[in-house]
Amino acid sequence: MTHLFPSDPAQRRIAGELYASVKDLPLISPHGHVDPALLADDTPFPDPARLFVVPDHYVTRMLASQGIPQSRLGVPSIDGSEVEQDGREIWRLLAENWHLFRGTPSRLWTEKVFTDVFGIQRPFNKATADIIYDEISDKLRQEDFRPRALFTRFNIEVLATTESPLDELTHHAKLAADGWGDRVITTFRPDNLVDVEWPGWQDRVAALGELTGTDVGTYPGFVNALRRRRELFIAAGATSSDHGHPTAATLVLDDAEAAVLYRKALGGGADAADAEAFRAHMLVEFARMSLDDGLVMQLHPGSVRNHDRSLYERHGRDVGGDIPSATDYVRGLRPLLDAYGNDPRLRIVLYTLDETTFTRELAPLAGGYPALYLGAPWWFLDSPEGLRRFREAVTETAGFYNTAGFADDTRAFCSIPARHDVARRIDAGFLARLVAEDRLPLDEAAETIADLAYHLPKRVFRLDRK
Repeated sequence: MTHLFPSDPAQRRIAGELYASVKDLPLISPHGHVDPALLADDTPFPDPARLFVVPDHYVTRMLASQGIPQSRLGVPSIDGSEVEQDGREIWRLLAENWHLFRGTPSRLWTEKVFTDVFGIQRPFNKATADIIYDEISDKLRQEDFRPRALFTRFNIEVLATTESPLDELTHHAKLAADGWGDRVITTFRPDNLVDVEWPGWQDRVAALGELTGTDVGTYPGFVNALRRRRELFIAAGATSSDHGHPTAATLVLDDAEAAVLYRKALGGGADAADAEAFRAHMLVEFARMSLDDGLVMQLHPGSVRNHDRSLYERHGRDVGGDIPSATDYVRGLRPLLDAYGNDPRLRIVLYTLDETTFTRELAPLAGGYPALYLGAPWWFLDSPEGLRRFREAVTETAGFYNTAGFADDTRAFCSIPARHDVARRIDAGFLARLVAEDRLPLDEAAETIADLAYHLPKRVFRLDRK
């Protein structure tokens, strides 16, 4: 059980002791993308391929990088083109190319799910693919492997999903009616209503007006409609909002200036600079809303969405075609922080895909502004190496308590405990080194790892108020 612990014997022993103290703590999953229908309907998973491959863009993008089209992996198309429907064929294709995942977190998580969730001990490869497929398929037909049973078995205390303001939250209503409302909560994600460059923006704004019974032909009406949806999300259990902008730019405009941009966008005349200005202003607007309603803001800029245009045109968004980009946080966030960075009512969890900013920008910002917390390494950085680099880069300036604990950020439901386990092991190793170097007493290290694993995410995301 020394998996991922330091190789130094003294540090390895301490890491094992620290890990043992937190390995059974409940999981707090405050940022993720599991489909709430999965738990609302509690229907069995259809087959291993649709559990492990089809929805997981970590997996499909690696295979695509070797020339295997997404259509062969069962990823649904939006252009009407045919895609593979046979789960066993998709599974065999994964097994034939399993060597591509050597050293990657995807292999680490998948193999942990095989062993820890499904009890499979044999290696996964071309020769064993059908046997493992049948073993998993058999278990997926059992009551103990339905989503809600696994949720309980995984010891998940809270799981946050992510929905657009246009979502009517019917799945969350069903979960609440079944007594699961405090266990599976929603998150308010308004990107598709503030990014005027996103195709169909005007239609979605009109739908927002219809949904709220609000005149969204004016900027004040638009803002009021968003406020109304936030109220309903909070009533459905939301404690945070989520904002995935291309940059970290923020901009303070008065109502008249914002109204000019809004009218321009509604009329189809906004250019790229107008779109960036509107997104930047809306981050400040959402911060103002958070002062009133208490939603924790999550901000994760720096992804160039749909960089692979042919992939986007055939399969749509969120299927592995996004690429990280350099991000300026110091200048970008300054207008928002000048306005509200020291207001005790505001809480912003800040993520990055640009780890060059860990030491130079993010740690000093979080170490200086009470409103800021650093989110866990995510997406391209949520590997053991990325988690280690994060602790090494930010702790000296921001400490542990200006971070927000771990967030798994996944659509792959069964990988949630594996991802949290990896994070707890990496933190145990990092703290063990501090103890071995006489920089931190063992009892304080034990308290710290419990905070990182459980207490901090619960407190930072205001889940302790539920």
